[in-house]
Amino acid sequence: MSKFEVIFYEKENGDVPVEDFLKSLDRKMRVKISGIIGVLQEYGTYLREPYSKHLEDGIFELRGKLGNNISRVLYFFCHEGKIILTNGFVKKTQKTPKAEIERAKAYRKDYLERMCGK
Repeated sequence: MSKFEVIFYEKENGDVPVEDFLKSLDRKMRVKISGIIGVLQEYGTYLREPYSKHLEDGIFELRGKLGNNISRVLYFFCHEGKIILTNGFVKKTQKTPKAEIERAKAYRKDYLERMCGK
């Protein structure tokens, strides 16, 4: 059994941004990202590039690439081995868009307040 648990962040209204993002991807990229999520579940905090990269302030990105298509899923670590996937996007520029990082931070704040009482 894995010591890390991957959880898809769910908004208060029931929307699940990562799930919506994964459904929007073509089948090959969805399979690729799903595989990397499995690797994240197995290795958690030990996962590094090329699969994962720390961006800032405890927000990390999972990195999927197929040909010229690049997708990212942002996440953070929570207590007791929980990994919360917040949002995803198709990468079109060299740098990760600041708006996506800020969205992940806002989702983290919401998650911690609602689920952990912090």
